[in-house]
Amino acid sequence: MGFIRRLSRLAWLSTRAPKLPPLDIYDVCSSPRRVMPGDLDELRHMNNGAYLSNLDHARQELVVRTGLWKRMRDAGFYPVVGAQMIAYRKSLQLGQRYVIESRFLGLDDRAAYLEQRFVVDGEIYARAYVQGRFVFDRGGTVPMDVLSQVSGMDPETHPIPAWLHDWAGRVRLPATRAAAPSEWD
Repeated sequence: MGFIRRLSRLAWLSTRAPKLPPLDIYDVCSSPRRVMPGDLDELRHMNNGAYLSNLDHARQELVVRTGLWKRMRDAGFYPVVGAQMIAYRKSLQLGQRYVIESRFLGLDDRAAYLEQRFVVDGEIYARAYVQGRFVFDRGGTVPMDVLSQVSGMDPETHPIPAWLHDWAGRVRLPATRAAAPSEWD
């Protein structure tokens, strides 16, 4: 997706999302979209990179509408994607309308997790799981007890599925200050 297209979607989000009804932290956020020419690949369906860019924008709408964005910024931290996976079921075509449904699943000892779906007429076309980490503006990772307090997410009442916790452990890379040599087996 082109820079101008991404910028226009972010500008639209910054003006639209705060005016939409607020959501509770575990509510589903529905973000309507349409496949645009800049979303297409050479096969004339939505490019896999466009899916990921659209997921970014839908997550931003979710954190704004839940009030989490303001609370995080007041606490001096912001979210980053630590890992994500997506499965594609059906292609989205030029001009097609769809909705991205996003919701927080919960926390584990290292991150927050979300599920996001591309939905057309009630049918899932693609589904993604996203691991979000949180970083202080001044540097350093936000402790999970601080995130839980700021977000209102409670890992006791909303535990993530065991398979998702296992997946996160399998895809985890070394910390940024640790060595991470590229060695192929």
